Formats: sequence, C-alpha cells, structure tokens
Amino acid sequence: MTDYQIQNSTRRCAVTGQELQPGQVCYSVLLDEGGTFVRLDYSESAWQGPPPDAFSFWKGRVPATNPSRRPTFDDELLLECFHRLEGELESSKQSFRYVLALLLIRRRRLRLEKTEQEAGQEVMHLRCVRSGDRFCVVDPGLSDDELEAVQEDVFRLLGWQ
Repeated sequence: MTDYQIQNSTRRCAVTGQELQPGQVCYSVLLDEGGTFVRLDYSESAWQGPPPDAFSFWKGRVPATNPSRRPTFDDELLLECFHRLEGELESSKQSFRYVLALLLIRRRRLRLEKTEQEAGQEVMHLRCVRSGDRFCVVDPGLSDDELEAVQEDVFRLLGWQ
C-alpha cells in the first residue's frame, strides 16, 4: 500500500474565499490531480456536495489554531477496543469498530490491504503492522452526520472531549 501526503487545511473556503473559524463545521475534499492529492475546504453554507471527480470527502470541524493541549493517542487502547468489538453484530458496535479501524489506519497501526464487495457490503481487509494479524471490517455505510456522531463517541470514550 502507498502512503499519501495530504496537505493540512487551508482554513479558507474554496467557494467564498472566507476564512474558516476554529470550531466551525467544514467539509474537505480530496481531488486526484495527476497522481497528487489536492485538498479543498468548504464552509458548511457553501457545501453543495462533493465534486463529481472527488476521490474522497469528509465533514469535520476547523481545529483551534493553537490548541492548548493536543489529545494523546493510546494506540494500544485503540487496538484493544478494536479487538473487543470483533464479531459484534449490533450495528452501533460495528459502526464504532469501523471508525476505530479508520483511526488505526491513519495512525499506521493497521494497513488496508484491499476492499471487496461481499454480500452487498463493502468490506475492508486489514493487517496489523506489528503482529501481522488480519481483520475484516464491514463499512456500515454511515452518512456524514452518523460518521461524525460515532467519531464523537470514540473521542468521548478515549477522553478526548
């Protein structure tokens, strides 16, 4: 798998040019321009959905410019939670595990090997970088708002809010 460099937020709306304020809801889009990812940020009021050629997009909040305390990430705690939720059938627990998987991929503790369609659902096939253990995680197909809510649950559990 290839690691991609994604630029930080420009803190400016790509449509209006207005500065995005800390704590403000925003949308970010990645465009693949000649093999390089270009990031565009949008204010909530200017967001009309992702461009047709978007590689990826997400909803978030503009971070504080000088956060007084950055959250510390306990990768072992994330992995423990991820393992505990394996095999859970309840949709809220599957969604929670999916968000943990995304966070662990970003933290480079899990590596995405491939995605496949299985029984009408997208499934991520992951490998633990340290142990080599393999995992399958179902993409629950969360909306932007649902994804944000689950993300907040993860952060609350870990004491980051």
